[in-house]
Amino acid sequence: MTFSTEDPVMKAVAYYQSLPVSNPDSLQNIELPEPVAGARDLLVEVKAISVNPVDTKIRQNVSPENGDAKVLGWDVAGVVKAVGSDVTLFQPGDKVYYAGSLIRPGANSELHVVDERIVGHMPKSLSFAHAAALPLTAITAWELLFERLQIVQGKGESGQSLLIVGAAGGVGSILTQLARQLTALKVIGTASRAETESWVRELGAHEVLDHSKPLSEELKRVGIQAVTHVA
Repeated sequence: MTFSTEDPVMKAVAYYQSLPVSNPDSLQNIELPEPVAGARDLLVEVKAISVNPVDTKIRQNVSPENGDAKVLGWDVAGVVKAVGSDVTLFQPGDKVYYAGSLIRPGANSELHVVDERIVGHMPKSLSFAHAAALPLTAITAWELLFERLQIVQGKGESGQSLLIVGAAGGVGSILTQLARQLTALKVIGTASRAETESWVRELGAHEVLDHSKPLSEELKRVGIQAVTHVA
């Protein structure tokens, strides 16, 4: 990519071709022109990002064309620096967090442009690092619970149960909290270490099973014959 030396630039982490991560050129520190916000866009000063499996998969399988650099990173927390002409939901100075769009450049950069309609105001109780860890895992957990499994919010699922395999993981930990707080499901999580078992209980699981053992035996141990949903 070429650009005028007079254009304002930002630092970014990107790749030019899909290489093994052990290759020193698999990710590179580069400079890019600062992005410009479109009509419904926010220009965000990136304060924190998180790395997800999607980053690994794209880097391994998607090679940029024409010698361009590809910037990864879709979980972001930051501060709005500027807004587009048609933005109504945010203003400069707002703290925000979001999962960006896969069809636009990622956020492993100093500045990032994102459509305001997929952005949320960052919870005041969270640090930038904590907020950046939430979007993709939370969206995945929400869609799994309410769209894929079609669980009804409220008390409509009384008498039913949800077994969450790997409840101490990113998606599992969010799913445990959503299921316990927003549904009437009996929430059963799995973990394999004392510290993760304790944490899953703190998140709200009614029961915690050891997934290093046969789950049928673990269910019997806690007096459960069968579950109605598995995630």
